[in-house]
Amino acid sequence: MKQEKTQMKDFLENISVLQAVLTLPLLGPACIGLMVYLMFTSLWLLPTLYFIWQLKDRHTPERGGRRTAFVRNWKVWKLVRDYFPMKLVKTAELNPNKNYILGCHPHGVLSVGAFTTFTTEACGFMDLFPGVRSCLCILSGLFKIPLYREYVMATGCCPVSKPSLKHLLSKSGKGNALVIIIGGAAESLLSVPGVNAVVMKQRKGFVKVALEFGADLVPVYSYGENDMFRQVIFSEGSVGWRLQQLCKKIMGFAPCLFMGERWFWMPYHCPVTIVVGSPIPVPTRPSPTQEEVDHYHGLYMESLVKLFNEHKVSCGLSDSHELLIT
Repeated sequence: MKQEKTQMKDFLENISVLQAVLTLPLLGPACIGLMVYLMFTSLWLLPTLYFIWQLKDRHTPERGGRRTAFVRNWKVWKLVRDYFPMKLVKTAELNPNKNYILGCHPHGVLSVGAFTTFTTEACGFMDLFPGVRSCLCILSGLFKIPLYREYVMATGCCPVSKPSLKHLLSKSGKGNALVIIIGGAAESLLSVPGVNAVVMKQRKGFVKVALEFGADLVPVYSYGENDMFRQVIFSEGSVGWRLQQLCKKIMGFAPCLFMGERWFWMPYHCPVTIVVGSPIPVPTRPSPTQEEVDHYHGLYMESLVKLFNEHKVSCGLSDSHELLIT
């Protein structure tokens, strides 16, 4: 009987992870296809009314969105957590009377670790940091996709745009933890098992925003994120490489060709540990100088390297493993 339950749980974990992985790249196009299809059927009034409502509601994502505890607490997310398994590690307190910008590294292929940790309660973020609300900031274009926008807002996601960040840091009270995957599309192309590389040296916009609103900076590292999939790396100048660069320029993200452990897109069973570092105090500077931005950007990079080195051995890496920063 015990073995049967174990097999059932394994099955449920696999199905849960598969839906989560497929949702990230495919749900958006599916929603667009559904709305276009309905426009040419007798149900054309439904998408028409929705588009009218979406136009009226277009500013909601940049005004905090519509997060719901119901979606964030779905049991399916705990099954996703247990599949790898995945855990969240706290190294310092976050004061609920302050706001924070959490820089999450690395991007990985699909940022499954960041999504599970900060848009759901599967890893217990609110239990570890009482009074602090996590908000994963993602591409603004995703909030223009009909129906899909409702799903990502329900998880607590918001656009990574200046108006959105400004609203969250100045008009939504205190205790906001804005999570930004700093490396973005460029970093996703560096996602290779056994390699820990981040795109960081020229990414300073988040530091400027932190200074403008006095939000403390917090480095976050997701050990194991790059081990979930096996990505096909195209050589620079090849047709595949040029297509990725073109998509990144037009759409803001670079599509990756990757494979999982089985069923093509099923990620490998690899432990994933998301470590939240200590906050870096940041003063309020409505018009920060470039010198100030560079100074706190340097402090952030030093803190990220320190965090990586302090936890790499306990998270399965060798003591000689180095963090590559480009």
